[in-house]
Amino acid sequence: MENKTLLVHGAIFTVALIYAANYSIMKTVTPEFIQPLGLVIVRVFSAAALFWIITPKEYIDKKDYLKLATCALFGIALNQMFFIKGLSLTVPLNASVIMTSTPIMVLIVSSIILKEKITFLKTLGILLGFAGAFLLFTDGGKKFEGANFWGDIFIFINALSYGIYLVLVKPLMEKYSPLTVVKWLFTFGCVFVFPFGIQDFLTVDWTAFSRNGYLSIAYIVVCTTFMTYLLNGWALKHVSPNVVGYYIYLQPILATSIAIYFRGDPLRFQSILFSCLIFIGVFLVSIKIKEKKIQEG
Repeated sequence: MENKTLLVHGAIFTVALIYAANYSIMKTVTPEFIQPLGLVIVRVFSAAALFWIITPKEYIDKKDYLKLATCALFGIALNQMFFIKGLSLTVPLNASVIMTSTPIMVLIVSSIILKEKITFLKTLGILLGFAGAFLLFTDGGKKFEGANFWGDIFIFINALSYGIYLVLVKPLMEKYSPLTVVKWLFTFGCVFVFPFGIQDFLTVDWTAFSRNGYLSIAYIVVCTTFMTYLLNGWALKHVSPNVVGYYIYLQPILATSIAIYFRGDPLRFQSILFSCLIFIGVFLVSIKIKEKKIQEG
């Protein structure tokens, strides 16, 4: 049991590390070489093909296809379109910090769908988290049309979409093999993203890519798309969506370190301060859940 626990947490940590590097790697290819929605086409269709190749056939109840399509809408289509578009309009630090609000989104969605009780501390955490995000979006409340504003908003919508996905997909991950679930998620995802991204995909000049450009695309497809969904799907069979959400806290630290070292991105004190509000909010949202997990263990 202890070995399985270590493997599960190792898988989720690997996902956090992959995503952290992805913030900087993705900025090297979009929008300079490929438009964001064109990159979504590459990610979703390539991952779908990979999952169809490696996934054994498994029977799916007809009633679950609609659930799979709904999860694909939030976990693949909206999630990836808003993330890639948002990242092209903001900086890795902002994007990685805003993504830490996912556990808050999970709590809100869980309270609506699963009827989980929201306590005073959790309410305070939600308010602090949203206040931190708002101040980060608007540069301390001074700018509502700043250089990163719409990118930050899109990343925030992406975090909400991913939070909804984590709650909705949990029962499917428990019922079927993670490979089967993710295969169908990307299959339905292809249908959803095709009309939005096909034009951007067809205008890509692939001869303009350098070797590093192609390596970046390979990383985005194989690691950020294929491996992360596979590892997260497997982890969700053994832990709650909240535990998976907790590891998002690591992303700003890892992503910022990578962005500063490889891209030379600046680190502002104000951004750190607003980020702390989000972290405190997430901690207050999570603390009761953590206590409950300790008692159950």
